[in-house]
Amino acid sequence: MKLLLGLALMASTQPAWACEPAPEPVFSLSYGSRYKADSETRSEIDAKADADADDALRPIDNFLRDLTTAANSLPDPATDAGAVADCIVGQIAEWAGAEALTDLQSETANLTIGSRLAGFGLVMMQAAPYTTKMQDQTLILDWLTGLTRSQMLFWEEQAPDGAKQGNLRAWAALGASTLATLRDDPVIRAWAVWSVSYVLCKAEPDGSLPQEMSRGKFALKYQLHAIAPLVLSVVLLDRQGVALTDHCDGALARIIGFALDDLKTGAATEAIAGKEQSFFDGTDELEPFHLAWLEAWLLLAPKSDHERLNALADAYRPLTYSKLGGNQTVLWQR
Repeated sequence: MKLLLGLALMASTQPAWACEPAPEPVFSLSYGSRYKADSETRSEIDAKADADADDALRPIDNFLRDLTTAANSLPDPATDAGAVADCIVGQIAEWAGAEALTDLQSETANLTIGSRLAGFGLVMMQAAPYTTKMQDQTLILDWLTGLTRSQMLFWEEQAPDGAKQGNLRAWAALGASTLATLRDDPVIRAWAVWSVSYVLCKAEPDGSLPQEMSRGKFALKYQLHAIAPLVLSVVLLDRQGVALTDHCDGALARIIGFALDDLKTGAATEAIAGKEQSFFDGTDELEPFHLAWLEAWLLLAPKSDHERLNALADAYRPLTYSKLGGNQTVLWQR
């Protein structure tokens, strides 16, 4: 895949970079679940299905990764911010004009596209203050609005009951929260608030999320996967005048506290899920992207928690995750 920007992006002494065309738009997605059909906890991966899903999503995820790298450079004084932002917007507009991602042929594709829509929206949030391409920006927002409205219908009318309570719903809500920020759309904002609230209010008193705790050895991993979009949505909605930090008896802080406390041993999650957790059985390693949401949470967390949260963040910084808009320190703590 071509680099979006030349190496001269961050070094003014090198030759000028060229804005490359966007990669070929992806129109249709039809992959199935990554997990074996007979896995009740959806914790036994089907190797072929996993590879097929990765192959289908790779062009989108690679595009988002390059876009976030470029977008994260915008605040840097060495960056020609206007040119870079116009490049970003022009590239996304190629996908918008081609009506990319409008043919989602499988339930799994509909369940998992939300995080990618959030990624495009978070890139646009970074580029919007710098771009001169107003027509392209409108085209992109119209495209994202159509995709988000389709997601709203899917989650209300077709999504499985279990999925409606967990991380995938939260990712779809982040896409809506981001678009509401960009477009000030009250209907999309209301749906984002409803969806975030629905997931938050499912939390048990100890902060565990029942849908994620049903995932066997991946339960703690999926609790973290739910926290990321919940935190960013709550921050974005707070900036739009909707305060959810204390919602459902401070559910978000309880959800976060449960996960962070259990990163030491995984014992609390294991007691609920009935399986040793993947971070402790050698299946997974805790990586910076699992904790990337810490930077945004520091904007809302009680001051008394900051020392602990910063100590954890420092062990993994830079906290970067393309589906959250890239480098979270640049986005939230600069």
